Amino acid sequence: MPLTRETEGILCARTFTALPRGAGLVNAGRGGHLVEDDLIPALDRGQLSAAALDVFREEPLPLGHPFWHHPRILVTPHIAGITNPVTAAPIILDNIRRLEEGRPLLNQVDPADGY
Repeated sequence: MPLTRETEGILCARTFTALPRGAGLVNAGRGGHLVEDDLIPALDRGQLSAAALDVFREEPLPLGHPFWHHPRILVTPHIAGITNPVTAAPIILDNIRRLEEGRPLLNQVDPADGY
């Protein structure tokens, strides 16, 4: 999901309350999707049972951040989307050739869409 005005802060107290009690949260999208101040209270009161977080508003996550020490939060080092060189290399090579030939590139990112 892109980080846009519509998705900024979408993972918040309101969303957590709408989930079944004890739901788990996985955020491997964008750090800005999560309202960080809403997560620990939702975990502590049992609304959420656990959270696995791969992305953060500030990366790398600062050493003193409370997410590192909370027993129901798993912090991973932005590894959700591992690039496989065997499958990525042909795509990159194809785009280099397209660029050299003046053809449109594949898989372009549009910053206006937020990703």
